[in-house]
Amino acid sequence: MKNGMNTNKIIFGLLLVVLSFIVYFVHFLIFRDVHHIMIYFVGDVAFVFIEVLLVTLIIHQVLTEREKRSMLKKLNMVIGAFFSEVGTDLLKYFSSFDTNPDKISKHLIVDEKWSDEHFDKLRGILEHREYKIDSGAGELDKLKELLVDKRDFLLRLLENPNLFEHEAFTELLWAVFHLAEELSQRTRIVELPSSDYEHLSGDIKRSYKLLMREWLDYMEHLKNNYPYLFSLAMRTNPFDPEARPEVE
Repeated sequence: MKNGMNTNKIIFGLLLVVLSFIVYFVHFLIFRDVHHIMIYFVGDVAFVFIEVLLVTLIIHQVLTEREKRSMLKKLNMVIGAFFSEVGTDLLKYFSSFDTNPDKISKHLIVDEKWSDEHFDKLRGILEHREYKIDSGAGELDKLKELLVDKRDFLLRLLENPNLFEHEAFTELLWAVFHLAEELSQRTRIVELPSSDYEHLSGDIKRSYKLLMREWLDYMEHLKNNYPYLFSLAMRTNPFDPEARPEVE
């Protein structure tokens, strides 16, 4: 089918060339002025290169950037829905499994004074931090309840075509969805074998690291683009023990 489409394009192109020569020939038969025809012919050919510049390099680039901004806006709406529906609660539960004495929460009290450099510095801290996760140290049953309840929501997010443009967030969704599947398969979430707790710790650690990175990116996006949403995000910061949704 592809070859047939290419053949049709070639035929169409040749047809346009033939029609062009026919029109030039008719022009010659009427006015008998080859000099005039050649002036316009050369001028039109010369303008083709400028037209290619305008269409392919400038106009196309502007349209591409506009389409990209529109896609990113839709994608950030999806990410916002994720954190509003399940992401913020997940951070609270995941942090309760974190047994690293060097608690990262003290570095995550984001406020309006943070600069882009501050966010970049914290990304470096998160990237090199050692996550020590013990799935038996927190409320695993409540984590299961949350994820099982939100499993359909996570599945709908994974079906969103805009996510193909955001590999990191897609990876996070798959990690969280896998953890939800793991927990849903266990009828009893207490008194599990130590090997099973270790396996779940690995799944939580994977999701936690990805979630922390996405949360930081999302907070920076809100600060730079949506101050009113950023205000609420600060007042519901899962890492701030003094955070309150009420405006004081």
